[in-house]
Amino acid sequence: MLTLGIETSCDDTGVAVLKDEREVLCEYLSSQIADHSRFGGVIPEFAARKHLENLLPLINAALRECGIRGQDLDLIAVTRGPGLMGSLIVGVMTARAMSQSWRVPVIGVNHLEGHMFAPLVDAPDLEPPFISLIVSGGHTEIIDVEAFGKYELLGETRDDAAGEAYDKAARIMGLKYPGGPEIDRLAKTGDPHAFGFPVPLKNTDKVEFSFSGLKTALLWQVKKFQEKGDALPVNDLCASFQRAAVDALVSKVLLASRLTGRKRVAVSGGVSANSALREALKSRREVNVWLPKLSRCTDNAVMIAMAGRNAWVRNGCVSNDDVVPDPSLHEL
Repeated sequence: MLTLGIETSCDDTGVAVLKDEREVLCEYLSSQIADHSRFGGVIPEFAARKHLENLLPLINAALRECGIRGQDLDLIAVTRGPGLMGSLIVGVMTARAMSQSWRVPVIGVNHLEGHMFAPLVDAPDLEPPFISLIVSGGHTEIIDVEAFGKYELLGETRDDAAGEAYDKAARIMGLKYPGGPEIDRLAKTGDPHAFGFPVPLKNTDKVEFSFSGLKTALLWQVKKFQEKGDALPVNDLCASFQRAAVDALVSKVLLASRLTGRKRVAVSGGVSANSALREALKSRREVNVWLPKLSRCTDNAVMIAMAGRNAWVRNGCVSNDDVVPDPSLHEL
């Protein structure tokens, strides 16, 4: 079975061809980081235009590399939400057009469910039930995966997503975009206990997150240095911020494990590439942790192809040309 995966939820254009359950025949990803960095963040209309430029060439390149035609495909899986409306429209309408032209069914995939499948691509030993931590620039939530297609949201962020907080923190310190990788890099040579930033909601009995207070604590600390005219100890600030953010994430994963009795934890999303988070989770003996390889932490088409194929095999819920983009799609 050949599945073409298409991902255009935000600013990464992803295309992949999956054979059967998890054999990746080819994958392409065109990042727009360089295009948006001068703006300090993603410009939605600009992102949609770049998807228009990149998507068809990537699809053609993928088919050529695999030595197949569009008609040889068995399924097209495309992200239909959540995400930026303009970006989603490009992916969905392209998938629908190819579906009609090649007479291949198309299925819409929830972007969050796609992330859930990212660690499974290279982990045939990971099967439900398990806990899924999705942590990115737009999402921070923990989901109980009883079975594929049977999900329960255990908790999510009250305000900023973790990746969003990282980007805002970087902006406060005058660091370049994207902020997450830059803070992670600088934190490696900083003192994580130089500043006593609070760990948000660490001691509550609910699976929930909040990063706005941590961000504000960093802001006030930076202002103190600026008012005195002192140079910012950027590395120490980064390390202290990261310590608190990672501790918040890990503490809630452990809480979710205790509440559900699940010992298996799958982590995905852009922040799952953070070196401190990966080390902290791997060091915990209470849980067994699966992490995607670094290239699949961010948005990619392999995870969309795998999630779409799984849904198709599971219950045949093929959307055909009825699939429509939904930027507010959330429920799994």
